[in-house]
Amino acid sequence: MANFKYGASGLALTKKSESLRLDAYQDSVGVWTIGYGHTGSDVHAGMTITEQQAAILLAADVAWAVTCVNKSVTSAINQNQFDALVDFTFNLGCASLGQSTLLRLLNAGDFAGAAGQFLRWNKAGGQVLRGLTIRRQAELDLFNTPVSAPTATPLQASAASRPALRPAGSALVKPAAKNSVAKKAAKPGV
Repeated sequence: MANFKYGASGLALTKKSESLRLDAYQDSVGVWTIGYGHTGSDVHAGMTITEQQAAILLAADVAWAVTCVNKSVTSAINQNQFDALVDFTFNLGCASLGQSTLLRLLNAGDFAGAAGQFLRWNKAGGQVLRGLTIRRQAELDLFNTPVSAPTATPLQASAASRPALRPAGSALVKPAAKNSVAKKAAKPGV
C-alpha cells in the first residue's frame, strides 16, 4: 500500500476540472452544489462561500479518493502518477478504478498500457463528452510527466561547481555523452 498525499499538480487539475462556484446552484440533475463540485446535506439554496472555504471542502471531499488510490495501487508509482489517479478516481469513483483495466495493467507493471486506458473513460450515458475527454487527456498528461529531481541545496550546488581534483600529470577525460531515449507514446485503448 502506498502512502502518498495529494500533490499540488493533482489539486490544480481537480480544481480546473471541477471549476469554482461560490454560490450554491443545482447541477444538471437538481443536486445542490457549491465550491469545486461539493454536494451534501450542508449545501442549500442561497448559500455562499469564500474561495478558502471551497478549498477546504475540496480537500475533505477528495480524501476518500486519496485513500482509495493508496490502497488500490501496488506498483511503485511517482507523485504525478498518483495525482492523475486521484483525479480519475475522484471523478469516476473507487469502484470504477478498482474494476478497471487501467488499474490491472498498472499493478502488473505495464505503465504504457495503463496510460492508454485513460482516454477510454470519456463517456457518460454511452455518449462521448468533450469535457470528460479534456479531463482524461489532462490526467494522462500528468500521469506521463516525470517527477523533477529535487533542486540542489546551496551546499550541494557549491560542491558541484568546484573543479574535480585530479592527480598531477593525469589527463582530464570528458564523460561520454548519454544517448537520449525517446519516450514511447502510449497507444490509446480500443
